[in-house]
Amino acid sequence: MTDFLLELRCEEIPARMQLKASEELARLFTEEVAKAGLKPESIDSFVTPRRLALIARGLPQETAAVSEEFKGPRTSAPAQALEGFLRKTGLTQDQLEDRDGVWFAVVNKPGRATVEVLAESVPAVIRAFPWPKSMRWGAASQTTESLRWVRPLQGIVAILGDELVDIEMEGVRSAYATLGHRFHHPGEITIGSAHDYVEKLRACHVIVSHQERQSIIEAKAAEAASAHGYTVIEDKGLVAENAGLTEWPVPLLGDFDPAFLEVPPEVIQLTLRINQKYFVLRDAAGKLAPAFICTANIEAKDGGAAIVAGNRKVLAARLSDARFFWEQDRKTKLEDHARKLERITFHEKLGTVADKVERVAKLARWLVEKGIVKGADAEQAEQAAHLAKADLVTEMVGEFPELQGVMGGYYARAESLPDAVADAIRDHYKPIGQGDDVPSAPTTIAVSLADKLDTLVAFFAAGMFPTGSKDPFALRRSALAILSLLTENALRIPLASAISYSFDLIRRSFLNAQLMTELSKLRGQDIAGNQEHLDRLMSSIVAGFNPDRAWTDVERQAATSLVGELLDFFADRLKVQQREAGVRHDLIDAVFALGGEDDLVRLLARVTALQSLVATDDGTNLLAGYKRAANILKKEGVETAEAVTLSYAPEQAEAGLIAALDIAEPRANAAVAAEDFEGAMAALATLRAPIDAFFETVTVNDADKDKRAMRLALLARVREAVHAVADFSKITG
Repeated sequence: MTDFLLELRCEEIPARMQLKASEELARLFTEEVAKAGLKPESIDSFVTPRRLALIARGLPQETAAVSEEFKGPRTSAPAQALEGFLRKTGLTQDQLEDRDGVWFAVVNKPGRATVEVLAESVPAVIRAFPWPKSMRWGAASQTTESLRWVRPLQGIVAILGDELVDIEMEGVRSAYATLGHRFHHPGEITIGSAHDYVEKLRACHVIVSHQERQSIIEAKAAEAASAHGYTVIEDKGLVAENAGLTEWPVPLLGDFDPAFLEVPPEVIQLTLRINQKYFVLRDAAGKLAPAFICTANIEAKDGGAAIVAGNRKVLAARLSDARFFWEQDRKTKLEDHARKLERITFHEKLGTVADKVERVAKLARWLVEKGIVKGADAEQAEQAAHLAKADLVTEMVGEFPELQGVMGGYYARAESLPDAVADAIRDHYKPIGQGDDVPSAPTTIAVSLADKLDTLVAFFAAGMFPTGSKDPFALRRSALAILSLLTENALRIPLASAISYSFDLIRRSFLNAQLMTELSKLRGQDIAGNQEHLDRLMSSIVAGFNPDRAWTDVERQAATSLVGELLDFFADRLKVQQREAGVRHDLIDAVFALGGEDDLVRLLARVTALQSLVATDDGTNLLAGYKRAANILKKEGVETAEAVTLSYAPEQAEAGLIAALDIAEPRANAAVAAEDFEGAMAALATLRAPIDAFFETVTVNDADKDKRAMRLALLARVREAVHAVADFSKITG
């Protein structure tokens, strides 16, 4: 057994692509050599900005001989079938075997030298490599058949044991030589085998392990910060990015003018992280420190003083820009910024951001006035919604889109607006994704809920639904955010009513826009001197597009359809959300199947109680008894429970079930009405024993028609009693 080293050296690989590329190289290599019967014992992958490498350990010197058997046509088949089989196998007829009237071919393939297999496999891997973005270069790039690589390929090292594997790609031939660090050791290095690859490069200031470079950056950054009384704000993504930018990482600490700290800390953090790839530091009090850590790719002779000075100068320019934006934006009030939202298109079918803001403000106020969001002031909710998107037109958010909402909150406080308004502006986008904080302040809840509900209703009304894996407007995320707001804050919202009201706001917004458009066209017509005609035209237009006019039948049908579509959509998202909380999706289906339930808090309370019931022996046996009863009723075509007079002396188990139903039905119904779903489940659980006894001793399809009708009616009562709580037919098991 021996080891194989492969290094593909090129110009700088983007940091974001490196780890995935390292995984892909190992995967493609494993798959390609497996076609020839080779399987390495293990593979170590390496990646730096200038090279992609692997060491395949435990490869044999040659592949094992293999024998493959192929089944062919019957011996009585037409000659054409036999000829095709012979072409496929590369054999002649006298080499085939006749087994019970069927031709079989046995193809023996001798073993091949591993070095030959690698000489074929490596070029195949290189040509099939799935870079997210790649390029052609040089004279060969004139044809589309030329090699594509992330950056121009400059060198190949391919060594099996100590033997060079001869590979040539677009004029680049494999060799024993590679290059060290661009500055510390720019000359060639001769690699003898896979065994000395890592250490020879380390001696030339190249650490080939991405994970090791990450560890060095984390440790030395923490050490540099600690020496000055600071701590590094953890950022795994930035550590990985810096490891992808360096082959010999050297973290260095620098500082900046503390006067810049008057700018909001989020701005400084983004300037350091996004623009400069610096690590952000905290002081002993937990506040943002006027310092940073950059990662150099060189062991400087002056200890990095010149590097730090250069980075400090660049950072000062960046922070000066940020401070300028901060000062300029505050010279204009948020309400004046908000007027500029008319220039921003929300969607070509849904008007401007200003249109959306107007709808959200009215919906937020409605949520408060209807008592859905308790503890909020309707005026403040409406004001916050009107100003929530105003920071989209500010200089700061133009530079840092990630700060939308956050900057609006700062600007609101700078204007001395109420804290509830400023907080709502800041947090109305939340929750953005799984694990994000869910707002709990009433005003923020109202604005956040209104914003997301308007988005969902607007896009669904325009017929732009998520399909399969495509969700360009993040509507699934909006639905999950709404569910989190409702469940985390126990909001009792009639979703159907909220959707209908939101749709009406969209309808009015659309009609108003159409009205303005038509009136604008009318003003452009040459109808001077005919005031009567002008008045008739205006009256006609206003009547047709007046937002206050009555709903048309088409609009009513559209609203009804929209409510149904969105409730189904929420049901699907609720299953996704609750699956992670350990709630079975079939139990959600069982409650939704009852219909008429659009209060998700109440629905989840019912689902939770149902899950507790089915987890018990009583629940399991009740479910089995229900399904047996339902199957009998389905077979007999009994749709509903009909009143049947008892005209005979019932059997003991039959009388017991009647008595149990007489007690359990009203108890369960009363408990459901009081939203005591655990009590309703407990009432149903009392039916378990009577149902078991009934099926053990009573014949449902009795020869006596009266008994048969009575017993079917009794089973129908059981079904209806259970359906008062949940549709058990939707429950698996």
